[in-house]
Amino acid sequence: MRRPRRWFLLALVVGLALLFSRAAPASSSGPAQGGFAAAAGDGFAFAVTADVREFAGPSYDTPSYYRGAVEAIGALGDSAFMVSPGDIDPPGGVLWTITRTLGITYTWYPVVGNHELPGDGNDSPIGANIAWLNSYDYGTVNPGPTGCPTTTYSFDVQNAHFVVLNEYCDAAGDDVTAGRVPDHLYNWLVTDLNATTQTHTFVFGHEPAYPQPDADNGRTRHMTDSLNQYPADRDRFWALLRAHGVTAYICGHTHNYSAVRIGGVWQLDAGHARGLGDTGARSTFLVIYVDDDTVIARAYRDDANGGAYTLRHSRLLVASDFSYLPLVLRRAR
Repeated sequence: MRRPRRWFLLALVVGLALLFSRAAPASSSGPAQGGFAAAAGDGFAFAVTADVREFAGPSYDTPSYYRGAVEAIGALGDSAFMVSPGDIDPPGGVLWTITRTLGITYTWYPVVGNHELPGDGNDSPIGANIAWLNSYDYGTVNPGPTGCPTTTYSFDVQNAHFVVLNEYCDAAGDDVTAGRVPDHLYNWLVTDLNATTQTHTFVFGHEPAYPQPDADNGRTRHMTDSLNQYPADRDRFWALLRAHGVTAYICGHTHNYSAVRIGGVWQLDAGHARGLGDTGARSTFLVIYVDDDTVIARAYRDDANGGAYTLRHSRLLVASDFSYLPLVLRRAR
């Protein structure tokens, strides 16, 4: 009898994964879903929320806005920390909602978006948002290049390396470009990626390299004025990510959720987490699960009316042989 081919067995594993990853409610009113990383040495998970601008803080302290996404993240009980890839103005309001909901010890890593630039967002006085981000305590991180040593940074968690890029940075400062990866920022990223020996690498920036329609309703935004407006810089940047085996580039800007694999590198656009602040596409947050050689990205979206968040999309980003099967079975319990 012929032995089953390896690809067939892997396909079977992925099929089981899909069976166990059916949509489940993630509202704070129900029991917590998830349970990943419950034991030491069992991997970890992190959350991603983007483009929540102006719909966080005390003025929007209801589940119909950003608070609803944060409550759903808390109900899952999975995430060790959160990264927000831009458009978080005013950032003090976002931090207020996170700490009021998840506790003052919960770790948040903000990323500069175009609306954090002076005069481009909800900042009074002008420049307050970028000043806030420069004074924020990011914890123990590797500093960025001159011009943005605070708002560009990197850090490690277990077997993963995280890189946060301020895509509006150049040698002259951290708010001087229209959104690109110029030589100055690119050279720093080369040095940072050369230095890491971690299994997985996640790079964050505000603007997508390859803008995509929303995965559910096809809405398009910023299709020609994201990193792709500088195609040479974008292509060089993407080739670097591919050469270093980067797991995913995680961004925002479009307010539309999408997940695409281009040249061996995943681009995850986290959409928006504004709830009723943007009804053109479902409000969204991501939870990324990292377990040894396996990485899974899950997208939770609301009902487009400020209601409960449910699991809408699950993507297996990285898997090594049968490493995914124990993870599937563990999450099914």
